[in-house]
Amino acid sequence: MPKRGPKINKINRSVDAVSLASRLLRFFQKRPGHKFTAADLGFETGLTEEKSQTMVASALELLNRSEQITAEGDGFRLKMDMAYAMGTIELTSSGAAYVVRGPGLDDLYIRQGSTGLSFGGDRVKVLVYPQKAGKKLEGEVVEVVSRSRTRYVGMMQSHNQGAFVLTDARKVGRDFFVSSKELGGAKEGQLVVLELMEWVDAERAPRGKVVEILGDRGEHETEIHAIMEEFGLPWVFPAEVEAEAAQIPLALDPLEIARRRDLRGTLTFTIDPVDAKDFDDALSIRPLQDGLWEVGVHIADVTHYVRPGSKLEAEAIERATSVYLVDRVVPMLPEILSNQVCSLRPREDKYTFSAIFAMDESGAVHERWFGRTVIHSDRRFAYEEAQSILEGDSDPLAEDLLLMNRMAKALRAARMDDGAIGFDRAEVKFRLDANNQPIGAYVKEAKDSNKLIEEFMLLANREVAVFAGGKKPGAKTKQVQRTMVYRIHDHPDPMKLIALSQFVRPLGYQMQVDSPGNVRKSINELLRQVKGTPEANMLETLTVRTMAKAVYGTANVGHYGLAFDDYTHFTSPIRRYPDMLVHRLLQDCLDGKPAPKAEALEELCQHSSLREQNAADAERSSVKYMQAVYMEQFVGESFDGIISGVTDWGVFVEVPETACEGLVRLREFRDDYYSVDSERHCLVGERTGREYRLGDPLRITVKEVDVVRKTIDFSVANERGSSSRSEHWRESTRPSGRSSTPSRGMYDDTRPTEAGSRSSSPRPTGSGGGRPGFGSDRKPNGPGASKGSSSGHRKGPNSTAARKKRR
Repeated sequence: MPKRGPKINKINRSVDAVSLASRLLRFFQKRPGHKFTAADLGFETGLTEEKSQTMVASALELLNRSEQITAEGDGFRLKMDMAYAMGTIELTSSGAAYVVRGPGLDDLYIRQGSTGLSFGGDRVKVLVYPQKAGKKLEGEVVEVVSRSRTRYVGMMQSHNQGAFVLTDARKVGRDFFVSSKELGGAKEGQLVVLELMEWVDAERAPRGKVVEILGDRGEHETEIHAIMEEFGLPWVFPAEVEAEAAQIPLALDPLEIARRRDLRGTLTFTIDPVDAKDFDDALSIRPLQDGLWEVGVHIADVTHYVRPGSKLEAEAIERATSVYLVDRVVPMLPEILSNQVCSLRPREDKYTFSAIFAMDESGAVHERWFGRTVIHSDRRFAYEEAQSILEGDSDPLAEDLLLMNRMAKALRAARMDDGAIGFDRAEVKFRLDANNQPIGAYVKEAKDSNKLIEEFMLLANREVAVFAGGKKPGAKTKQVQRTMVYRIHDHPDPMKLIALSQFVRPLGYQMQVDSPGNVRKSINELLRQVKGTPEANMLETLTVRTMAKAVYGTANVGHYGLAFDDYTHFTSPIRRYPDMLVHRLLQDCLDGKPAPKAEALEELCQHSSLREQNAADAERSSVKYMQAVYMEQFVGESFDGIISGVTDWGVFVEVPETACEGLVRLREFRDDYYSVDSERHCLVGERTGREYRLGDPLRITVKEVDVVRKTIDFSVANERGSSSRSEHWRESTRPSGRSSTPSRGMYDDTRPTEAGSRSSSPRPTGSGGGRPGFGSDRKPNGPGASKGSSSGHRKGPNSTAARKKRR
């Protein structure tokens, strides 16, 4: 056995099995051929206590089950065929890539020219090179196991023997050649959909066939349909699905009503966005004895109408989620269901699945009841209307809303005391004209009316998870083992936390990441300190990306961000398929039926998680497109901005007035030659010593906008304000307790994201900016980062400059 070196666990911290498995795998990989017992590995990790050995055993089980190590007698050894690995390839703008292998496993770096016959998103087999000391794992793609898509979007560019279809370098990675006979009538500059016909030589372009013409680039409907096609969002339902939906009766059945708890006489209302049509949830309240209140959370009973084995069910499984683009919704269910039959519209009787609680004004739950009901919504509030009432406007329901708001605040305070992470992310929203063109952009923040709904949805989701999962309220373990679909959010990777703490330190913020309790406190303190500062959006985004992704699964690992031991999604079955699964599992539990086996549900959970991530990517893409469209009218105009990111290419500047962000390239700073100080997250002039830092004000001019590539470029408008103005900004925004160093530059798991990122100029992949945890070619993990690239993009026929020239 080799000599034991320094322990892997150099700081005293608690780890979860997934992150520990990743660390143990790296340990095995550095010692191929050697066998280690669980006790050996406990010593190496510093986890020698009995309860810690259980964690080591769980991590070893994960590695053994994933066939990365093999059990031999009383020990374990790295599998000798571990020279190969499987994963999903993600491309960078440089032509290099990363292969993502899954939770707890390091990504593999693939150099340019070693991606083989793969497109972005494909599942691939990789030959893993021996790891060099201090270097990241590298490899080369040797096989495409499965394609992520069968249709690809690109722009036609004529060629003497046909045409090339130019695709997105970060999403597809290769342009296609299309012969003259396969063009399908497509013309120069048009956006088309094509299918792969043949690709056998990585040195040559893949051959494709045009199967659909979307239209001319730059036209609104063309660009939106390109986004939907790119992310595989079907904008029409199959005829047989629509036909099945049309057979569903609109009227309620008296016999069915008799089988349900009738709550139509209880005050019930909804609170939703002003333009919402699919009302998933409603609240009710009425007084009980002894100072208690009956609070009902009523959810549209979708599974009463959508039955297993039906065409509606199959389509819901495939879509898995509704997708909220800026100007339209791509629904999971046909509109007759989502907007009419199931939607809890005002002054209509509706079937619901309810969670009803006896609560006191402190938010404590004394009793709970779950079951199918029928309700009548008395009132439909928009968030803005409800907020005005909470702020003092008179209304017949004001007393009820104010009472529920006090309860919601008590529930939130209890969550925060338990260690919940207080993310309150602002969203970019647009005001659109009749043609869906943006006429205004603004940042929408969550207020008390939003948080009121959020807290009661969280309560219902948590209580359903406890009950349907087989626990008694307050118990730590299950009394009856039942399979359940959970919304799980694992602990953050300790190495990412360390990287985050190192990133924020030069900005004057301190984090303690030496124990789970300190991590939660430090993250919340960081979020509190940055609120209202110029760098707030950047640091909040970076902190979110340090967290693990929330996913669906049957293994209950809890929800770290919410500080819940048990959590599920029960409250939005109109727009999320996992909620439909949970409704059925809850009804089985109420009926005393056995739960299905976990294996039968796990595949659906994984599919839903992937579709959810795909939907989020599509929503962000539509936001970036709309930001570019909106900013195009301001080319040549100047705005006050705030430096929100520093990279090798230049600085990103956020313009609060337009809620948009663009790139100022290094060449636009004409008073000096600037280099990047990645340690202090700033640009430094070599001659003058002038610095441009995160959070500094900078007046910019909108130089160029390319709506096709969704990029915005700025130039420096003039010299920065006087040093006194800059210093005043710096001092007035520095939180108490921050370092005096000059080198600084809505956690809602229940509601749809209406618009995600502020960034409309996708981030480049250079090494600047001090991004934690990744090498120089990794997709950026900094503020507003995205999968596109602002660097070196083609100036296509729809760039601002090209349009002006045509005029």
